[in-house]
Amino acid sequence: MKRAHDIDVNLSAHVMHENMMSKATSVLALLYAVRNTGIDAGDIEYVIDCAEEACGDMNQRGGGNFAKAAAEVAGLMNATGSDSRGFCAGPSHALIEAAALVKSGAYKCVAVTAGGCTAKLGMNGKDHVKKGLPILEDCLAGFCVIIAENDGVSPEINLDILGRHTVGTGSAPQNVIGSLVADPLARVGLKITDIDKYSPEMQNPDITKPAGAGDVPLANYKMIAALAVKKGDLEKKDMPGFAAKHGLTGWAPTQGHIPSGVPYIGFAVEDIKAGKIKNAMIVGKGSLFLGRMTNLFDGVSFVIQANTGAEDNSGVSEEEVKGLIAKAMKDFAETLMAAE
Repeated sequence: MKRAHDIDVNLSAHVMHENMMSKATSVLALLYAVRNTGIDAGDIEYVIDCAEEACGDMNQRGGGNFAKAAAEVAGLMNATGSDSRGFCAGPSHALIEAAALVKSGAYKCVAVTAGGCTAKLGMNGKDHVKKGLPILEDCLAGFCVIIAENDGVSPEINLDILGRHTVGTGSAPQNVIGSLVADPLARVGLKITDIDKYSPEMQNPDITKPAGAGDVPLANYKMIAALAVKKGDLEKKDMPGFAAKHGLTGWAPTQGHIPSGVPYIGFAVEDIKAGKIKNAMIVGKGSLFLGRMTNLFDGVSFVIQANTGAEDNSGVSEEEVKGLIAKAMKDFAETLMAAE
C-alpha cells in the first residue's frame, strides 16, 4: 500500500478514508441516477458535488474536485464539474445552481450529487453507545438528482420562487423560516398552505431521538404552521393537523447534507406525476458557524411543481413578424377610415 503523502495531514489515512467513502457513495448515486432515469451517461455535461467533505493538500485544503473524480469513475465521459459547499444547505444551493445553468442554456443536463459522511456516522453512533443502545445508523448514504431541459412532462423547478437566508436575516427561528418559506411565497402571491408538501430536514426521528436531537422534521413543521397562523394563512385550530397534511415523517440517514430537503425529491416527482400533489417546497438549512468563519446561519429553498409545458425557444420567424406588421397596419388604416 502506498501512502498519499508522508507528512501532509490533509492526505493522512483518516482524511483519505473519509474522502474515498464520500467519492464512492457519490459514484454509486450517479450510476443509479443514470440507470433509473434512462438517460445516456454521455448526455450529462456538468456535475456538481455538494457533500460536506473537502479534498486537497496542505497548500489548498479544499481545492477539490469530488465532482469530476466521481464522474470519471461513473463513466460520464462528456462531463466536467465542480464542488459546491454550504454545510447542510449545500444540496439546495447546488440544485438551484444546476437549474439556473440549464435554464440559461449553459448546459443541457446537470447532475447534482453527494456521497455520505463517515464522520457523521461516528457522531451519531457515539451518542447511541453512550446510552447503552446499539448503533442505529450503520449505512453511508448518497444521492443524485438529474436536472435537464424541460421535456414538457417532468416536474420542474420554479426559479421564480426562491427562499434565501440573507446576511441580514438573523438567526431567530421565526426570521429563518420566514425568509425560507413565507417570503418567497408571498412574492408570487401564494400562501403557506398553497404548498402541498414541505421537505425540510428529514432526519429519521428513530435515530435522532435517542441521540438527544428530538424529532427534527416535526419541529420544522410546527414552526412553519405557527408562521402560517401568524400570517393568517392557517386557523390556529388547524395547527395540529398541518404536519400530517403538508409534512412528511422523517426517514433519511442523518449525515448532515443527506437529509436536508433532498430525500423527498424523487418521491415528489412521482407524486406530482401521479397527480397526488401539485407542488412541493424543498428547504435546506446550514450551520455556517461550525466553520468558525462566521456566526451566520444559512438556508435556501425552492419549489418543484407540475410541468407547465416545454418552453418554445425558437423565437418568432421572419414571416410571422411580417404578418404581425401587416395586421397592425391594416388595423391602423381601418381605424383612420372609421374616424373620417
